[in-house]
Amino acid sequence: MSTNRTITFTLNDAPVATTVGTHQTLLEALQAQGLTGARESCAQGLCGCCTVLVNGTAVSGCLYLAVFADKADIKTIEYSPEGQLDAVQQAFIECGAFQCGYCTPGFVLMTRQLLDGNAHPSDDEIKHYLSGNLCRCAAYPEIIKAVKLAAARRESSRQSMDKG
Repeated sequence: MSTNRTITFTLNDAPVATTVGTHQTLLEALQAQGLTGARESCAQGLCGCCTVLVNGTAVSGCLYLAVFADKADIKTIEYSPEGQLDAVQQAFIECGAFQCGYCTPGFVLMTRQLLDGNAHPSDDEIKHYLSGNLCRCAAYPEIIKAVKLAAARRESSRQSMDKG
């Protein structure tokens, strides 16, 4: 029985075919593709540093087996729609919602998922939703500001498209 398997998936809008070990994590497979934004920190799915979106749902890349990503749509922090920073990425920069930056990719992806499901989250909803992501530098107030700014910009963009 082979311990390797060829899988195909869409990675940040680009098709990928790769061979992975059946024991290999999605994080390891992404790193083999040259993507280093998602990072392993706790190796237990508790800190959020390895967060990636699989079919629009946040997963811990350090626990998610790469073979389960076969035929999936995967988005990482490296994904920028149309080659531009999206509202969430830009808001994190403008609000200084990071210090060392190690946890930032996970926070950005969780924020995208949050705002996709709840366009106007309250502070408590933001705190609850992002509670699985840990920032050792304690940039939490700035992160909340960034989420609110991103939500406002997304809403403004939606309104502009509705008018256009």
